[in-house]
Amino acid sequence: MATITVVGLGPGRAGLITRESWELMEKAEHLVLRTRIHPTVEALEAAGLSFSTYDGFYDEAKDFETLYRKIAADLLERATAEGDIVYAVPGSPLVAERTVVLLRELGKDSAVTVDIRPGMSFVEVMYTRLGIDPIDGLTIIDAEDVETLKETPAQSLVITQVYNQQIASDAKLMLMDLYPDEYEVTYIHNLALPDESIRQIPLYELDRQKDVDHLTSLFIRAKA
Repeated sequence: MATITVVGLGPGRAGLITRESWELMEKAEHLVLRTRIHPTVEALEAAGLSFSTYDGFYDEAKDFETLYRKIAADLLERATAEGDIVYAVPGSPLVAERTVVLLRELGKDSAVTVDIRPGMSFVEVMYTRLGIDPIDGLTIIDAEDVETLKETPAQSLVITQVYNQQIASDAKLMLMDLYPDEYEVTYIHNLALPDESIRQIPLYELDRQKDVDHLTSLFIRAKA
């Protein structure tokens, strides 16, 4: 029986990849990355690790849900045909990683075992940078799921994966139904990297930021 072992590439700096994850990637006969567009991939290449990626799937999918479902299904097919796979995703496999959720669901109906290992995500770094204790209450959602918020959350809100200007614009418009236009939010970019930027901006300026990309997140403190 084949096993897909899922590991995390950490939030952006190679030193934050767990030792267990690194060793699993080093020993993997088949190492597959969801995407090579992540800062820690450079360290894998420098260490001589060989891998394949799903970057080619991005251009073919009509939306992210279709993309992620296709990746999960392909992983199960490959494991069935080729044997054990180590699948590496940005951050932690258990934080804001839709392919892992789908892989776990689809894996229940297959002969492939899905083994998810813990990893470090951007939220742990964010806690230290912003002085947040999650025990006080925190809601974490994907930028594309902002529309599911029907009322202003009673606790602070983290919005992940603000991939581009269009997603930022859509999220901003939906958030402005819940918060005042000038509500101060924390814009987070390149967390844990040398050029990390954490800055306060009014909500209405979210999509005007010039550095919006796949390493952009947002923290919105609960209303007093």
